[in-house]
Amino acid sequence: MTDKLHTSKTAPRQALRPFAHDPHRWEEERSRALLAGHICRDTACTSACEPVLVHERTGWGWLTWTVPSDGTLPDLPRQIGVLSPAATLTQRLAVRWLTRRPAYRITLTATSTASVRFSAGLVSAISIFAALAALKRGIPASLVLPVMPLAPLLAEHLPDRLDDWARGQVLSVEGDTACRHVQRLAALHTYIVQAAAGSDRYELRRSAEIGQHLLWDAAVLLQDQDTHSAPKRLIDRERLMIQLADQVAQTLQRARAEAASSEAAHRRDGPSPLGPVQPGFESSSRPAPTATPDTSLLEGPCPMSQTQPDEAVRTANVYLLFAHEPYYLGDGAKEINTTVVAAASLLHPQVQQPDGARIHDRLTKGRRPGEIIPLSTLTHELGGGADWPTVGDWEKVTSDLVQLVHAGECDALSLGLPELARALVITGPHNQVRAYDAAVNEFIAYGPTERAAVLAEVDAFLGCLVAEQDLWPGNDLVPPLFEQA
Repeated sequence: MTDKLHTSKTAPRQALRPFAHDPHRWEEERSRALLAGHICRDTACTSACEPVLVHERTGWGWLTWTVPSDGTLPDLPRQIGVLSPAATLTQRLAVRWLTRRPAYRITLTATSTASVRFSAGLVSAISIFAALAALKRGIPASLVLPVMPLAPLLAEHLPDRLDDWARGQVLSVEGDTACRHVQRLAALHTYIVQAAAGSDRYELRRSAEIGQHLLWDAAVLLQDQDTHSAPKRLIDRERLMIQLADQVAQTLQRARAEAASSEAAHRRDGPSPLGPVQPGFESSSRPAPTATPDTSLLEGPCPMSQTQPDEAVRTANVYLLFAHEPYYLGDGAKEINTTVVAAASLLHPQVQQPDGARIHDRLTKGRRPGEIIPLSTLTHELGGGADWPTVGDWEKVTSDLVQLVHAGECDALSLGLPELARALVITGPHNQVRAYDAAVNEFIAYGPTERAAVLAEVDAFLGCLVAEQDLWPGNDLVPPLFEQA
């Protein structure tokens, strides 16, 4: 295996440690293990010993630790559990059941290893008193005596049955090699989740969702295969997780820089006339564009120009962003209302032709590599929509693209944009969207600067996804018009 992982420059590289954000909790658990549990010591432990396990629940699953005898923190979990990306309430309850505190057991004799749960012993005592009370009330002994042992038996054996049921609801990995691999993924995913929890930026929340999928996929691979039989797929998931964490770190750095710049501008100029921006994206700190219409609204390595294209230049490596009727990927899943596809998907044979090829021709003229072009930008360039009939039926083409994505015939970035963000990307590059702000009892106008901020967030997230491999446009594509000519 020659594939190598390139470490992140900005994302954290430290492995997970027990209760990293609550060190006192680990000390409490260790003290409890010293008092009532068993801490393994290599010189004294037998093969039959069962050390007390310390469970740490997380938003994505749990980690199970053992307590080292030398008082140090453990380096590697004994077990790591992962929740499904679309975890149900039943699955979350199963995690809570599996990570409950270990039951206290009572040894029956000093020379025997046989023991019963403390709860079973307590229930036995209660059942004896309950049986005596029933006999005093005249209930026949033939009914009382057979029923009396049922409660202790349930208390002793029912938890084991529930354990078997709960294990079927979640995935867990054990073994040093498997746990070490998942631990690296979990450390990066934890960082992403913590970043998303303190922000309403779409790309952070979506990165957390993708991270959960990557963690789950790795756990699935390790159920039937070890790290030696499926190395490439495991490395691919770790590489993408590193890229996600690195992208999140860069996003946080930009957000802090923008916040500092915005605060400085606020001190200089007072409150912004735009007022508060709706949740889902942040207002751009860059000044409104004052250059000619040929000036891009965004800066950076992947600018998304809203300019009139140069008819002499075509760039195939661009993307089309379009809004559509909302749909849901599953029960309780987030609404999907906007999609980004590679420009070449317009050449797919299942898209209405030659309309798709004509729109592809317009989309790729005068662009820069990596640009995301909203459909509304094409409408603006086509005389505000007056020239669409000479190009093609954009409604049928976008409908075909959505069906193509549903069928898995091409790759796409599916987005659930907030209402205001979606309104900004479906309006023209120089238009405004007015939204009522109840806090100040007035309408706030959002324009090109806010639209550029939304597209910048989409661009940042798409850049993370296509860093290793571009979006697949599909197979058997028709030739583009400029090649036909």
